Amino acid sequence: MSKHHDIIEVKGAREHNLKNIELEIPKNKMVVITGISGSGKSTLAFSTLYAEGQRRYIESLSSYARQFLGRVGKPDVDKIEGLTPAIAIDQKTTSKNPRSTVGTITEIYDYLRLFFARVGKQYCHHCGKPISSMSASDIITEVLRLPEGSKLVIMAPLVKEKKGTFADMIESLRHKGYVRAMIDGVMVRLDDEIELAKTKKHTIKVVIDRVVVKEGSKERIGQDIEKALKESYGEVEIEVLNHEEVGLDRKDFHYSEHLACFDCKLSFEPLEPVSFSFNSPKGACPACDGLGIRYTLDMSKIIDSSRSIAEGAVRIMHGFNKSYYSKFLTAFCEQNDIPTDIPWEELPEHQRKQVLYGMGSEPVNFTWKRHKLKREWPGVVKFAHEMFTDEKDLAEYMTEKVCDKCEGNRLRPRSLAVKIDGKNIADIVNMPIEESYAYFADESNFSHLSEQQKLIAEPILKEIRERLFFLYDVGLGYLTLSRDARTISGGEAQRIRIASQIGSGLTGVMYVLDEPSIGLHERDTLKLIRTLQSLRDKGNSVIVVEHDKETILAADHIVDIGPGAGEHGGQIVFNGSPAKLKRAKTLTAQYLHGKKEIRYPHAKRPREQWLEIRNVTLNNIENLSARIPLGNFVCVTGVSGSGKSSLILQTLLPTAREILNRAKKVNRVEGVEIDGLEHLDKVIYLDQSPIGRTPRSNPATYTGVMDEIRKLFAQTKEAELRGYKVGRFSFNVKGGRCEKCQGEGQIKIEMHFLPDVMVTCDACNGARYNEQTLEVRYKGKNIAEVLDMSVAEAMEFFKAIPAIAGKLKTLMDVGLDYIKLGQNATTLSGGEAQRIKLAKELSRKDTGRTLYVLDEPTTGLHFADVDRLTGVLHHLTELGNSVIVIEHNLDMVKNADYIIDMGPEGGNKGGQIVATGTPEELAAGYMETGSCTGEYLAKELGLE
Repeated sequence: MSKHHDIIEVKGAREHNLKNIELEIPKNKMVVITGISGSGKSTLAFSTLYAEGQRRYIESLSSYARQFLGRVGKPDVDKIEGLTPAIAIDQKTTSKNPRSTVGTITEIYDYLRLFFARVGKQYCHHCGKPISSMSASDIITEVLRLPEGSKLVIMAPLVKEKKGTFADMIESLRHKGYVRAMIDGVMVRLDDEIELAKTKKHTIKVVIDRVVVKEGSKERIGQDIEKALKESYGEVEIEVLNHEEVGLDRKDFHYSEHLACFDCKLSFEPLEPVSFSFNSPKGACPACDGLGIRYTLDMSKIIDSSRSIAEGAVRIMHGFNKSYYSKFLTAFCEQNDIPTDIPWEELPEHQRKQVLYGMGSEPVNFTWKRHKLKREWPGVVKFAHEMFTDEKDLAEYMTEKVCDKCEGNRLRPRSLAVKIDGKNIADIVNMPIEESYAYFADESNFSHLSEQQKLIAEPILKEIRERLFFLYDVGLGYLTLSRDARTISGGEAQRIRIASQIGSGLTGVMYVLDEPSIGLHERDTLKLIRTLQSLRDKGNSVIVVEHDKETILAADHIVDIGPGAGEHGGQIVFNGSPAKLKRAKTLTAQYLHGKKEIRYPHAKRPREQWLEIRNVTLNNIENLSARIPLGNFVCVTGVSGSGKSSLILQTLLPTAREILNRAKKVNRVEGVEIDGLEHLDKVIYLDQSPIGRTPRSNPATYTGVMDEIRKLFAQTKEAELRGYKVGRFSFNVKGGRCEKCQGEGQIKIEMHFLPDVMVTCDACNGARYNEQTLEVRYKGKNIAEVLDMSVAEAMEFFKAIPAIAGKLKTLMDVGLDYIKLGQNATTLSGGEAQRIKLAKELSRKDTGRTLYVLDEPTTGLHFADVDRLTGVLHHLTELGNSVIVIEHNLDMVKNADYIIDMGPEGGNKGGQIVATGTPEELAAGYMETGSCTGEYLAKELGLE
């Protein structure tokens, strides 16, 4: 038997910074690839192993099929033997679409739609009574009640939204003597030539008769309706051509022998899965179009309550056109005796409503641009829509609110009135997954179904139960199926995909995962490890890029890449079992086994000033108040879904940005009060989003170093002689850049059904600049050679230039000495991008009154990087700044000055503050508080 049945063999891997590595990885094992940030872990796992596995699969398909699939380039590797089909489970958030929910991306909602459509019981959404069928005589009676003189078109619906030419049906109608039909909303004569597109959906209704409601036509109408019911197997549609003339509020009436509410005189269509889809007009709430939210004008952004009307209380109008504002609004207020010299908040409610909505106002006489005008006051709200015809301009004054018609449930009333066991589909999707799993697992909840319904429901329930169990098993029991996919973190999205893969039951697959422990509390990491091991036990190879201590030690095999980062990395420093790693001398081994420790002993910082957040009600938080000490390094922690992001990122951060940074377009949480922001002068939020998405973005341009370098080159004698200004040394504009590649250094060659190839520009050889620009040198180096320097090299080269050296030093301080100044932003990891942002902020003049907010900054960071980052955050705090970090990593949590632990669980069992205090206080008191973080801190600090 070939050894490639048992191992994956890599030879000569040189992608990115890999140094021609050779490696053997065991198959059907859980393999962890670890190492310092930027050492090449993701390059080996994703850009080499996964990319080659994907490429081989795609190349096995026909060229026709390949043009519909993503094009994957060949990684720079000599040979990979023993490779199996590969599936990547990375941390890209699942969807940016507001219509996507946890239910839709896991497909559970599709099964729920089918379940409710097949065994759900319909109730009238008006009176709540069960729906029953109408007889032909009932329908005739209802139609004859239409006002006398109504001009009716009586139609039998035959085809509804189906593809086909329907030539035989149309011919059959001609033979039966019918003259007209309504096809796709257009009335046509059947004796005309009718050709329908086979690939498009069509709706066909045959016209039975056109008749006017009057005394002598009752018998004829009755016969027509019976005929229509016979043709369409129990359905009839009536169009009243003169509905407005006879006083009807609608034109179309649909009657069915099948379903109706006799009390409310309403007919109902048979249930279909699409009836419960909020992405279809048949199921979506008409008010919010199935989004569950509506955008409305935010009065707090339009009105300044502390000012009078004369002082510009109505911000939106006062800023837009002061002259028009003062004339029109002042004239209106005088005419209606509304005082303009007292604060808005002191005006009576009815007067405020008159100003806002124009209620009860007479036409106003006022002079505008030397013309006497007489116009009715429309109200501020209507005025806003008139002034800002562009929605983008108006968005600044709008806020997102839950739809008041469907109450955020996205569906139309008829769909929400369908129930099973007294619950509608919204009740199910709004349950936390752990509750919905328990509900579906209890068969007694469906005992009332008939034998036939049970037979129909059985295969649907099996799929729902399995999928819910896998989500619960990967630690996502706190999520609801209705949760907006845009609010899911990268770690949650990854675990959802892991759950889907376990449910697929595939074997012989190579799964490549990118830090699946992100966003997980220590308590839930063990649950995740069990899930990964179950994937392995099904006969799959599980390759995990990871820094988490528990996950590394649970692996069957460990690959450690180093010894440094960037060009100093890309080598295999260890390849073997966890037991052998104990004897290794790598940086990873030293931190794992206690030879190095992340510990920052520091004096207890005073807690004299506090941020006080009161009355927070958001997501799973209800009427919560919290106190955060300023001038401290504060960690907000707690199990996944406990409300950390809701409290800090969705409540504190938007308000701080609006008040301190004067940011616009922020969604503040209503009713929240925050005291203590007056002690700060700005807030900075540092996340791990890319610093740029194009090859033009790089660390030098982002941090501002590039501007100083360009100035330096423009001041050289050669540049002055040639008349070159600063713009000559930019690769983003014409002049100094290479025009063939437009300053990108590479040219994309499109290869039709083969992957696009990026080739080095043959005009500038990747230098980005033209020959004339490259002739200008500073200390013997041209600008392209400077951009090719690492931060450490550039620091030495520019040490005499304070403006440049100062910025480069901050990059060195955050551990980015290895990255190149001109490195393509798309090749930087999330952790590197976050540290570049941190370096940029550190290079600014420090006031000692800044609030820094970081969301899981240890993501993608090795122990050594966490060590360095913790030191930087402590340094910021020592300068008098306040640092708030949302974090699970115990190495960082144990070094905090103060901890706010949220819980006790996730979802609707969370949203509370379980414990606060120093790491030692949480560890010592976890038995009394029930703090999960305290329990793990006690072990970490050696108190147990």
